[in-house]
Amino acid sequence: MLSMLLAACGGNSGEQENTDGSNDEGSEQTSEGPEIGQEELTQPYVAWARETVSTHMLGALLEMVGYTVELKQVEAGAMWSSVADGSADFHTSAWLPATHAPYWEKYSEDIVKVKQVLDKAPLALAVPSYMEDVNSMEDLKGNKELGESVDWTITGIDPGAGIMQNTEEAIEAYGLDNWELTSSSEAAMLTTLQAAAENEEPIIVPMWKPHWIFGTMDLKMLEDPQEIYGGEGDQIFTVARKGLEEDAPRAYKVLEQYDETYELVNKLMPKVHAEDQDPAKVVQEYIENNPDQVDKWLEGIPRVE
Repeated sequence: MLSMLLAACGGNSGEQENTDGSNDEGSEQTSEGPEIGQEELTQPYVAWARETVSTHMLGALLEMVGYTVELKQVEAGAMWSSVADGSADFHTSAWLPATHAPYWEKYSEDIVKVKQVLDKAPLALAVPSYMEDVNSMEDLKGNKELGESVDWTITGIDPGAGIMQNTEEAIEAYGLDNWELTSSSEAAMLTTLQAAAENEEPIIVPMWKPHWIFGTMDLKMLEDPQEIYGGEGDQIFTVARKGLEEDAPRAYKVLEQYDETYELVNKLMPKVHAEDQDPAKVVQEYIENNPDQVDKWLEGIPRVE
């Protein structure tokens, strides 16, 4: 488990001297706007393409308003369960209603939807566009030539990911009896995908948007007539443990106001994943260069200088 601590700028528990010479303790909490409340927050995330960028962005914004945020890289199951049991506070990686439906059904009594941050996030199996005869899930059934060319294997990502569960369901729903879904990680899957594409070899992988790989490779998502992967696409939400709004009002306000666009994530994802830049530095550069957007996200919220 990788932890990254984002230290808040300036203290929020010490004494500060007023212009009249007196001292107030924790004066930030009495300033206009929501109070800080709980000052330390934990944000789990899976190192997926969008989630890495979004998690670091929210961590940086919360740092600006007085919080210390611990970012914990975990698996998908732990991301959901830690927020539900209160050992973590929120995450911004809820793909609903389809992809993370099992997690939502299991933990919805202990987790609240705070904000939809992205309105359309389609998922499907995908292939390189040079595989001209493969356009639909139905093209996989009984396709001996294709199956043997890829050892009847769909190259997957981490086993706890929602899209992996969707794919297991799709294998059964479409009668893909000979097919097997292998698991690894997103990074390993992408490495295999890129290696296959360099030689124009066949390969089938689970894929989703937004994702930086679509900016570097010509891929097509397979049609899914039964809508196993959610039809036109999921929405992505920030979710939090119950009680966070009362415990950390200022943080909750940030979560309520934070949203994204395809333009934003498509701009930042390649810097982190294709160019291997530090995600913390990437989001800090965006914050410095886009003050109007930051002002919208933090409207009405006091900042700690």
